[in-house]
Amino acid sequence: MDMGGGMGGMAPPHTANATTGAPAPPHHPHKMTTMMHMTFFWGKDGYILFSGWPGTSTGMYVLALFVTFALAVLVEFLTRCRLMMGQGGGLARGVAKTMVHAIRMGLAYLIMLALMSFNGGVFIAAIVGHMVGFLIFGSGAFGKRGELQPPYVKTSDVPTMNC
Repeated sequence: MDMGGGMGGMAPPHTANATTGAPAPPHHPHKMTTMMHMTFFWGKDGYILFSGWPGTSTGMYVLALFVTFALAVLVEFLTRCRLMMGQGGGLARGVAKTMVHAIRMGLAYLIMLALMSFNGGVFIAAIVGHMVGFLIFGSGAFGKRGELQPPYVKTSDVPTMNC
């Protein structure tokens, strides 16, 4: 019996991290590990929202940027939707407004999680998506004004979009 700490061909036991006390992850010599970026970086390699996505493919990275852009435009649309700002009562209208709000917040959190990848391209795609969404739905550049009003303006006086 090997008393010197060896396991006789078996994998060594997991040891705890000396500073945090957390158990060490299992060692998989054939499994690739990726570094999680904690500062902005420029490149197509990294994870955005899902493990392994977009991977190393340029096409998938462009798709990830487009999805981030589209989600930001959709959030701006839902922010200025009549269901969100319009007055009115009734249970059905209240439930509809609540559902639109929940969808809008869920999409906004997905954008935030994508930004937590610290990828510069994703950051720019989100900002440009919000910018284009505001230009189309909130700035009044295309006829309807839908910008947010100060809190002292009655909600019924705020022009909104029909959706």
